[in-house]
Amino acid sequence: MRHFTCLADLGPDGVHAVLDQAIAWKRCPPEAHLAGKILGMVFFNPSLRTRASFEAVMARGGGHAIVLEVGGGVWKLEDRIGAVMDQDRAEHVREAVPVLGRYVDLLAVRTFASCTNDDDDERDPVMRAFADYSTVPVISMESAREHPCQGLADVLTIAETFGETRGLPVTLTWAPHVKPLPKAVPHSFLLTAGAAGCRVRVAHPPGFELHPAVVSEAREFARASGGEVTFTSDQDEALEGSRVVYAKAWGPAAPGPLGPEAVRAFPSWRIEARQLARAASDAIFLHCLPVRRNVEVGDAVLDSPASRVIDEAENRFHVQRMLLDWLAR
Repeated sequence: MRHFTCLADLGPDGVHAVLDQAIAWKRCPPEAHLAGKILGMVFFNPSLRTRASFEAVMARGGGHAIVLEVGGGVWKLEDRIGAVMDQDRAEHVREAVPVLGRYVDLLAVRTFASCTNDDDDERDPVMRAFADYSTVPVISMESAREHPCQGLADVLTIAETFGETRGLPVTLTWAPHVKPLPKAVPHSFLLTAGAAGCRVRVAHPPGFELHPAVVSEAREFARASGGEVTFTSDQDEALEGSRVVYAKAWGPAAPGPLGPEAVRAFPSWRIEARQLARAASDAIFLHCLPVRRNVEVGDAVLDSPASRVIDEAENRFHVQRMLLDWLAR
């Protein structure tokens, strides 16, 4: 049975196939390709674009989506093996997931990282439990480790803008925030841009390292696709001549020497017009949204002609349409 819970489920060849089909379907949409299919959507955490885009795919494809919000009308779910369930989690995924598989054709899951232990988050326990216990294909709507649909939408936006992604210099830069955020989005951009053959430059202050297992995987994808992955603590150096500037906040390496307040300690890393001017003259700006204006990114950048954040959000629909079709076959 096929799942799409991480980018490794596709690999570099699969990434290119998804992007090519998504572009083709944007030009000539398929008709009722999901007719008679039901998608069960399990949300442990809130959503705007993810929920709306997946529901729209099912509706426009002739199928139907059932939305379940864990802890909000649905029992809180336990995922730990051997847990003594004497607290507020009333149902275990070992029963809940196969039961859902009796009702739906596909399962989509959204769960965030704890942001307290990077190694635990990298193991992705909730998403792995759903994949292990499900009797139907599972697709990630974001997990502790990755947000693979977002990564594909990001790179689709790049491919539509520049045509060729192989060898393209792109920058993923850390941005300040009011609180520590998960690493799923930067992980997925790193993995997907690497798989697409981009020359990825990652810039972040010391102490905000991405998980080494993800970095290693991204480098393997890049080597297979003709790209590369490099890191620096000099944001200006990373931005110089870049064709894509992707700003994203994420928390410090956890556990680590920096506390949660460290995300406020580098306000100069906010992307403003000055930083964007260091990139190439035709550079585009990306952010997954939601974005805290004038905390992560200045108004002048978000409202500039370089900004592709709305196109990027639309592209979630197009990659997810192709992925759901692939999983439903």
